[in-house]
Amino acid sequence: MLRRRRRFWCLELDGQKNGGIQFWEAECIQIDAANKRVVCRSNVDNLLEKAEFLLDYDYLVVAIGAQVNTFNTVGVMEHCHFLKEVEDAQRIRKNVIDCFEKASLPNLSEEEKRTNLHFVIVGGGPTGVEFAAELHDFVQENLVKLYPKVQDLVRITVVHSGDHILNTYDKRISSFAEQKFQRDGIEVKTGCRVVGVSGKTIDIKVKSKGETYSVPYGMVVWSTGTATRPVVRDYMEQIGQTNRHTLATDEWLRVEGCDNVYAVGDCATINQRKVMEDIATIFSIADKDNSGTLTVKEFQDVVDDILVRYPQVNLYLRSKHLHSVADLLNDPQKNERKEVDIEGFKSALSHVDSQMKSLPATAQVAAQQGSYLAACFNRMEESQLKPEGPLRFRESGHHQFRPFQYKHFGQFAPLGGEQTAAELPGDWVSMGHSTQWLWYSVYASKQVSWRTRVLVVSDWTRKFIFGRDSSRI
Repeated sequence: MLRRRRRFWCLELDGQKNGGIQFWEAECIQIDAANKRVVCRSNVDNLLEKAEFLLDYDYLVVAIGAQVNTFNTVGVMEHCHFLKEVEDAQRIRKNVIDCFEKASLPNLSEEEKRTNLHFVIVGGGPTGVEFAAELHDFVQENLVKLYPKVQDLVRITVVHSGDHILNTYDKRISSFAEQKFQRDGIEVKTGCRVVGVSGKTIDIKVKSKGETYSVPYGMVVWSTGTATRPVVRDYMEQIGQTNRHTLATDEWLRVEGCDNVYAVGDCATINQRKVMEDIATIFSIADKDNSGTLTVKEFQDVVDDILVRYPQVNLYLRSKHLHSVADLLNDPQKNERKEVDIEGFKSALSHVDSQMKSLPATAQVAAQQGSYLAACFNRMEESQLKPEGPLRFRESGHHQFRPFQYKHFGQFAPLGGEQTAAELPGDWVSMGHSTQWLWYSVYASKQVSWRTRVLVVSDWTRKFIFGRDSSRI
């Protein structure tokens, strides 16, 4: 989860091998693009004066994440809980216990108790599904032991606007999750959209029928995607990216239109350059003898640079099950051609850009971007003397670095009851108890230090032995 207090790092080089790092915990309230500085505000409560300070930068990395997207739905900000900040988790835990405490009061009717114990999760994506599964386990394994008289009144509902939950996963995983939720008694309402939330009811519209009805609830958790933070929106207006939802960067994670400013994570989107935009330039560079035609040998001389500069070419080869890039030059009947002219070259690569896709807003993407950018900074002086990137097709020489390329290692969907679904590279799908242990091992291995790994594993061990902590603190 992201913390509400955004943290910033400043690296000051002392001219020797060892650099000095200064750290401040503060919130960035504005990025001044013209003067190359950020305006920060301390969140320490006793600093009523001098709470704001300026920080100049030579290089700026924007990794501020995103905020919850409410789609301007009435009442969401006032009455819903979110799953974005640490403070949200604390409020949710307290509110769940409060709902059970209220339902246990002797002066309430059974209908009022059912209302207090109705938990609604809006959003059937990975986060919403995982929360619904964990809440179900928490209730069935822990809270029913403390509140046995109301255990039959608990109801969990997932509201999703799509036709299936987990619709970004393989269909087999989506179907498995829906069947498991049905067995667990978790109600899934697909094809429904929330149009309003009040203090006591949530208004749901069935898209297929156009009908709207109200449902009473005890707690609503909103998990429907992300939106741009105000500080990023303000910065986008300064640099002329007003008609976008996220910061646009090039393939080197550099913010378009800015010098020495980079962006990673949920706040940014990579604008991958299209092959067809440079097709004439690529052809002229590859055609070394200026014959007006391109031989297979001439094409192979630049193909490595093309694959690095335009990763969609490699994706296209995989989707068409082509064994070699040279197969792109074959005629429509799949016969080999010794050479092609510019029109034939355009025709061969005309469908390559169809493989371009935006990267998902996941921690896996942000982690790889952070590692890539750190490696680039560490090699900056060396790469200026000896560029390591692909050939510049529109300019002379080579790019300083290889562009960022995301490598997908798969995705997990914890479904509760010690069962998890996994979608891994190679179209491999795994579901069940054994996949849960795979998820445990991957989750622990991705922690930032051995200390956090030990803490996480010890928390799991305590949960298995003593159950979850059900205190209100």
